[in-house]
Amino acid sequence: MNVTMYIDKYKNARYNFFKWRYETNLVYKLILALSFACLTGLLAQFRFYLPNNPAVPITGQTFAVLLAGVILGTWGGISQIMYVGLGAAGMPWFTNFQGGIGALTGSTGGYIIGFILTAFFLGYFTDRYIRSRNFRNMLPLMLFANFVLIYIPGLLVLYYWWTTFIGSIGIVELVSIGMIPFIAGDILKVVAAAAVAKGVTPKTTYGAKIGT
Repeated sequence: MNVTMYIDKYKNARYNFFKWRYETNLVYKLILALSFACLTGLLAQFRFYLPNNPAVPITGQTFAVLLAGVILGTWGGISQIMYVGLGAAGMPWFTNFQGGIGALTGSTGGYIIGFILTAFFLGYFTDRYIRSRNFRNMLPLMLFANFVLIYIPGLLVLYYWWTTFIGSIGIVELVSIGMIPFIAGDILKVVAAAAVAKGVTPKTTYGAKIGT
């Protein structure tokens, strides 16, 4: 079997999977969503430190969030609702194996809520626009989702938490604490997720689309 035949088999397999998950029944969609909620919880525990910033860890959490929208479509958003809801109920799968409502009412709660917005946003474009599935178009979508849909609610909640429990904080200091240390790691994760999205998504329609 030559390389072309292997490539064709792979393209058929990815098309069949996306068509199946788009058309499958509610039970299977819930199972897929729960699977990505578990993946998000798992990658939340993977932490590494930048050489010039040993105090602030970068986690794999957002990588799972980005892929949830790409692979599950709008059901990626449901997977993050499960992640947030079950975590708030006590499932210890937030970063550092934390669980409970305190993780959402604390300083990082806004970022976690942003995961839901991000997965719905990317899922909408993946399911409805074929052109969004190549690297060139997916990359800016993921950059917007990561740095707007996650960081804006994240910084707003961090600001509220800081001024409530610690004291006043300026915008520059807020961004220096809640965003700048994570930019390099986030860009790497976004580029990697966009590359994966290009490879795993079919470039033909598998459901109702409004655009190419």
